[in-house]
Amino acid sequence: MAIHHRTVEVAGASVAYRESGPPDAPVLLLLHGFPTASHQFTRLMDALGDTPYRLIAPDYPGFGRTEAPHGFTYSFDRLADIVEGFTDALGLDRFALYVFDFGAPVGLRLATRRPQRITGLIVQNGNAYDEGLSDAAREFAGLSREVPGNEERVRGLFTEEGTRFQYETGVADPSLLSPDTQTLDLHYLGLPGRADAQADLAFDYASNFAHYPHWQAWLRTARPPVLVVWGAGDPFFTPAGARAYLRDVPDAEVHVLEGAGHFALETHLPRITPLIATFLTKLA
Repeated sequence: MAIHHRTVEVAGASVAYRESGPPDAPVLLLLHGFPTASHQFTRLMDALGDTPYRLIAPDYPGFGRTEAPHGFTYSFDRLADIVEGFTDALGLDRFALYVFDFGAPVGLRLATRRPQRITGLIVQNGNAYDEGLSDAAREFAGLSREVPGNEERVRGLFTEEGTRFQYETGVADPSLLSPDTQTLDLHYLGLPGRADAQADLAFDYASNFAHYPHWQAWLRTARPPVLVVWGAGDPFFTPAGARAYLRDVPDAEVHVLEGAGHFALETHLPRITPLIATFLTKLA
């Protein structure tokens, strides 16, 4: 199925996005993580070509091909504002969510703001529980910008070595990782102003923790259909974060994938695709 590359204006930002599938089909909104963008979903969109869904993957401000207005404030609240405006601009009144990494705090903000819009939730290494945070994630999120040396530590994630660490840690067979994806990530990270934007978001990440109870309350109250697929070797988000969704949605479908890391789609696409396809077929 063809993938179209488009842009739409949202609150002064030129939001780039990828789209495939029939325009009148149910929608799956795919929300990417750090340090990547909508290109992380290209292979999945191809693999789901026979699924009767309209697949839409935007780039956030500070990522991919999206151009943010001058003076844009890079915070998770503002990313959610832009994605919410994006759904309005495209007339997406009802949609399922796929949330990964940064996509979880962005997408779950959308879900609690407009719960009537969400038809289902696919979570791939997207944390919403305290027990899902590894010691490394807690330490990183606790870094204060005012402490000398912390800015340099954060910006170390934006390097080739830092990017490779995120992709390869916990992966049983690194040869399954395409170097092209990391190369494209590094290209976008190297664009003017991008490192500053990513540093702002890194220091804002801890703001998400206060939202966990609200997101969990939405899950308990709304009980949306939930599919969780989780790379067991993720250095940031532990498998306990995957299983925690069962506490609020007991009938959630949870799959912890051994040999997969943070970017589970990169190595386990053949395993994950049929799980998503079956889930979407049930929703439709």
